[in-house]
Amino acid sequence: MKKIILLLIAITLAACSAIPQTEIAGHVDLNNLQPLSTPQDYETVPLRVAIAAVISPKGTLESYSPFLRYLETKLNRPVELIQRRTYLEINDLIERDEVDIAFVCTSAYVQGHDSFGMELLVAPQVKGKTTYNSFLIVPVDSSAQSMEDLRGKVFAFTDPISLSGRVYPTYLVQQLGFTPEKFFARTFFTYSHDEAIRAVASGVADGAAVDSLVYEYVVARDPSLAEKVKVIHRSPDFGIPPVVVSPFTRPQVKEELQTLFLEMANDPTARDALASIGVEQFVLIDDNAYDSVRALMGILPTSAVQP
Repeated sequence: MKKIILLLIAITLAACSAIPQTEIAGHVDLNNLQPLSTPQDYETVPLRVAIAAVISPKGTLESYSPFLRYLETKLNRPVELIQRRTYLEINDLIERDEVDIAFVCTSAYVQGHDSFGMELLVAPQVKGKTTYNSFLIVPVDSSAQSMEDLRGKVFAFTDPISLSGRVYPTYLVQQLGFTPEKFFARTFFTYSHDEAIRAVASGVADGAAVDSLVYEYVVARDPSLAEKVKVIHRSPDFGIPPVVVSPFTRPQVKEELQTLFLEMANDPTARDALASIGVEQFVLIDDNAYDSVRALMGILPTSAVQP
């Protein structure tokens, strides 16, 4: 019994003894927290930017390189350019959240928004407008003055779901009471608008329908093309091809990117980046800007707006 009492006294004294003093290494000010430094072996996740094949892969790389370098500098992270052959392949990447941001064509946005919730980020403004057109072009020495004159000819489409390069010219043919298969002698896809222009310029195709923005961009950089092709028809205005994000993109990331794009016009260091892609500035745009496109796609057979 006496041993038990002595043990209890010893435990009590140990518990009540003073706690050894530990030297304080530093002082933390919660009002002045600094970000943690990045470990040397840590790789920054790149910003994945997809660009639809509106122009050829080589043309895209040349045009967008200054723009992508600007994004790298402003975001302080690497930028990875991702290209695919067709517009639908880019849509698939967005739907699977495999890219952070994408430059898509108008009809691809409409399909993506209506099928899986693709979200608008910003729209480019060119010559004060956020619209564009489909240009029907033919060789400069062609006698054709309208789509009707191209019956029995060879026609170049751009992408299977391109608004300006397939949907709209298909609509023109339908208005004449035909399908493209019955109207043209032969059709083929170029998978980019600049290649469609070159197909007409070289005589490989008797006609094509192309994005007006790409047409003006391409002929400005290669005036010889302007001497070989001519525009014989211009469509009504359509909502311009936008910049989009996945519906899974975190709101903070979307806001950061949107702010960056919207502020480019006021940033002197962004001048070359904007000029390289032929854009004055980026602006906000509402989904209803694309309602006329939905209406057009709605009156065509499914085969005309899908590959």
